Amino acid sequence: MRVQRVAIGNILTRTTGYLKSVSSHSAQPYRGCTLGLSLCGVGCYVRHNRWVTADRRWGSFLEARGNAADSYLQNVEKERRWARKQRGEMGVFLSSSTEPFLPQEEKLGVTRALLEAMREAPPDALVVQTHTDRVARSVDLLRDLAACCRLRVHVSIETDRERIAGLPSHASSVESRFVAVRCLRDAGIFTVVTVAPVLPVEDPKAFFSRIAASADAVVVDHFIGGDGTPDGRRTLATPLPEAMARIDAGSTALEYRERIVAVARRCMPGRVGVSVEGFAGRYA
Repeated sequence: MRVQRVAIGNILTRTTGYLKSVSSHSAQPYRGCTLGLSLCGVGCYVRHNRWVTADRRWGSFLEARGNAADSYLQNVEKERRWARKQRGEMGVFLSSSTEPFLPQEEKLGVTRALLEAMREAPPDALVVQTHTDRVARSVDLLRDLAACCRLRVHVSIETDRERIAGLPSHASSVESRFVAVRCLRDAGIFTVVTVAPVLPVEDPKAFFSRIAASADAVVVDHFIGGDGTPDGRRTLATPLPEAMARIDAGSTALEYRERIVAVARRCMPGRVGVSVEGFAGRYA
């Protein structure tokens, strides 16, 4: 694993494509992701982005943007003016192309410094997206941010299965992520479980009942459409669909998402988001 410290000109990237209706900006405290060799990395759409990978194996490199906090403070007012004029408000999605709470974050502190800068000059809205229970270690800072902007913390829990045969283990166990979700919600932070991409669920009713008791809302997405291609071709080129099909042959079709959404809505009426609408905070 190669870890480098680098500088970034503007940490705030104006969103396009999938994220355009979710937030005005995204922010990536790191380039690369050391969770890339875990389960979430197998189907990660960023592994196909050559601008990010530069032909390096996903999960093998990490660039820490050590000046992320300073860059944010230098650019936030300019980006806020643009966002309010073009979008009505400034919203930041942290992060769409990396994990903000990597194991290396404990030493490097890039994400924490960036969140502290946001506390000093908050956006109108902030979505924190994570695959790991380490997010709970920042509950104090997230509680402060919830008091000064519209904050949602998204914690990915793609399945109730702790292992999927033929694939790497989770970066954080299902159980530990549920503990983190409850910790955040108990702290008064609006917390969302993102079942994205949805993997074969062993007991959908029990799974979504547990989410209902732990989180404020849930988002369900599928790799078809969710990986940046309309037919899921990026994910189809990975080992993920074959492993899914061995458990449930129908899980690789978009109809599986609809079947899972139906269960979620019975367990969590009015609190279920689907695909990009859910990531944008719209639930039904």
